[in-house]
Amino acid sequence: MLPSRLLRQALPRPSPSCGYSSGPAMEEKPVESSIRAKLLQALQPVHLEVHNESSMHGRAPGSETHFKVVIASQRFAGLPLLQRHRLVNEILQLKLAGPVHALSIQAKTPQQWEENQSMSQSPGCRGSKHDPHMATKLGTQG
Repeated sequence: MLPSRLLRQALPRPSPSCGYSSGPAMEEKPVESSIRAKLLQALQPVHLEVHNESSMHGRAPGSETHFKVVIASQRFAGLPLLQRHRLVNEILQLKLAGPVHALSIQAKTPQQWEENQSMSQSPGCRGSKHDPHMATKLGTQG
């Protein structure tokens, strides 16, 4: 049997050509990998992107607290947008209760994805206790 380090390298990884990507680099971290695995297993998407946006929110490099998910699955057919988001949140409930602070979701049917493959831009950070400019943003003094 291969050591786990070699086994991970030997296993095929989904490529962007298969409709699965993690953003600019295919290097993943534990939380990102877990989000991807849970959504793949539960929703069998035709398209899935998981973007770690933690650095856009004043977090240290390598943090895994803020994510965007773009997913197209037949499981969303006939469901209103709110129900699609609830389904994704339910699948990821343990991550949302733990390390994930924020999750942006774009949930489409495969037909909707084929018609419009654009991804909306994430909102800018509104500030946090880690943001040195928060008082200015809120119009108060720190």
